[in-house]
Amino acid sequence: MIPAPSAPAHLLGGAHADLDALVPAGVVDVTAATPVDADANDIRLQLPRVLLMGLRRSGKTSIQKVVFHKMAPNETIFLESTTKMGVERVHSFIHFSIADFPGQIDFTDDQTYDVEAIFGEAAADVTSSCGAIIFVIDAQDDYYDALRRLRETVDVASRINPKLYFEVFIHKVDGLSEDAKIETQRDIHQRVTDELLDIGLLDRVHLTFYLTSIYDHSIYEAFSKVIQKLINQMPTLENLLNTLCSSSSIEKAFLFDSFTKIYLATDSSPVDIQSYELCSDMLDVMMDLESIYTPPALPPPPVPHDRKQGSVIRLNSGIVLALVQMDKLSLVCLLRAENYDDKAGLLDFNFQKFRDAIWSVFSL
Repeated sequence: MIPAPSAPAHLLGGAHADLDALVPAGVVDVTAATPVDADANDIRLQLPRVLLMGLRRSGKTSIQKVVFHKMAPNETIFLESTTKMGVERVHSFIHFSIADFPGQIDFTDDQTYDVEAIFGEAAADVTSSCGAIIFVIDAQDDYYDALRRLRETVDVASRINPKLYFEVFIHKVDGLSEDAKIETQRDIHQRVTDELLDIGLLDRVHLTFYLTSIYDHSIYEAFSKVIQKLINQMPTLENLLNTLCSSSSIEKAFLFDSFTKIYLATDSSPVDIQSYELCSDMLDVMMDLESIYTPPALPPPPVPHDRKQGSVIRLNSGIVLALVQMDKLSLVCLLRAENYDDKAGLLDFNFQKFRDAIWSVFSL
């Protein structure tokens, strides 16, 4: 059985801020802070800004549209190249802003742009700061210029905000063979490492590489790992999932943000891509069914945290997928059929305790 945590973890509260516009240095208004409700119980999972950067036509806008706007990947070919910076606010269980930077403009030029406003940490009256830079590289194109821009971005941004995470998405790998993917990632990693070593930044920056494509689950998994780095409650969530899995004979468990399909946490066992795809696809099925049976004029009512709501799918392979909905969060578990049949009552009890623990952690 899973006990609820004795004391809830605390969240960063306060005003939500983002970049609304970029203008030449000296007159940049970083963002207007939007005041939140004075009710102390209205605590949300508030994360810093995420910046999407890279050369033009590298796939930045396509990533944003597929992940956060549910655009079909094959429709992204009709998207025009970004000519000005756009800021999107993600309003689900996770609240953060994502800024899409035009690739043809060099925002590291401190003579033209206020780089402190773009990359800096939050000011005293602003709670949202730049937390991660996602730099997108087109794997099917000549990436020499992209690597040069990446080095310049890391050089400038890391001096302004040493706490930044730099995430490199080696994108559009769906057109490459498995051997080509590995070779491309190795080549890019080696070149970037050599460049950072030359300028003395290799030991001072957090740099991670991902192979991504909008035509499979890799883009969601990569985004999930980026967001997880920005969540202070990650150790608590992982411990809760570990306890749930060990006490309920669960093979693998994911805690998803229902709208974006970004998983906020998983247990400590290695993530198998097939297991992740199964759990992600189940969430898709449930969300599609919910949209069919919910009247379009009415938003789905919030689910009370003490009410059981979920579903189960049995596969021919003897695997059971169990989904438990918790308002804007979804817990998706993968376990063997015999373990589910023998422990159905225990699973329901543990799912309820896990739900209570999540509400305690995030003070929902």
